[in-house]
Amino acid sequence: MFQVRVDQFEGPLDLLLFFIQRDELDIYDIPIASIADEFLEYVRVLEQIDLDGVGDFLYMAAILINIKARVLLPSQEVDEEGDPIDPRTELVTRLLEYVRYKEAAEQLTTQLEARAQIFTRGDASSPAINAATGLEAVRQGSVFDLISALKRVLSTATDEPEHQIEGESYSIEEQQTFIVSELKIHRRQSFVQLVKRRSKAFIITTFLAVLELARNGVLEIAIMGEAEDFELIASQPIEEPADTVIVGETEKQ
Repeated sequence: MFQVRVDQFEGPLDLLLFFIQRDELDIYDIPIASIADEFLEYVRVLEQIDLDGVGDFLYMAAILINIKARVLLPSQEVDEEGDPIDPRTELVTRLLEYVRYKEAAEQLTTQLEARAQIFTRGDASSPAINAATGLEAVRQGSVFDLISALKRVLSTATDEPEHQIEGESYSIEEQQTFIVSELKIHRRQSFVQLVKRRSKAFIITTFLAVLELARNGVLEIAIMGEAEDFELIASQPIEEPADTVIVGETEKQ
């Protein structure tokens, strides 16, 4: 199992890098057709759980579709000198620049953490320094591993009865309470089992509640197997989340 940090949601370039690293692809020779198709599958899931933040993913999806179309053209594009043009070049350049940016950011974070271990006079009990030492967890997984598991669960979700006139609604606050009560019974819970045979609205709102509880330190998340599922592990001691902010409300369709 792999510990996953979920303190911030990642962007479209992170999703592309997730595919490349997961499948051990050559970044200079990306199979754009399959990558574009899978990217669109993830975007469809993201549209259901993060409507306000999915715009960047939709823009990248459009770029990938454009590149895919150019790659599939019967005649290859050429430059002014007659040399063939690879439609993926610009995307590869962006990915390499982003990788360098991330590596530089990680180095700065490492230096900050190292500096936080050095206590100067009068700062030994400084709350800011004490808090800084625990800001980052070891990251061996990605939030997209969680999305992979969510995508699988949604594919088996129950549909609403056709005769039901008014859909049931769930709030993130209510689902946080539900999760906490379950973790009080069993300290470790499989997400798949927790939402098994439930509606898409229930699953999506519960997923958002999981991320919020993880962000607040109420629980930890661990990837299981090939991102088929993930476990919720209660922090010790587990307490009811106080002053929970309702991020939004999802209704059954």
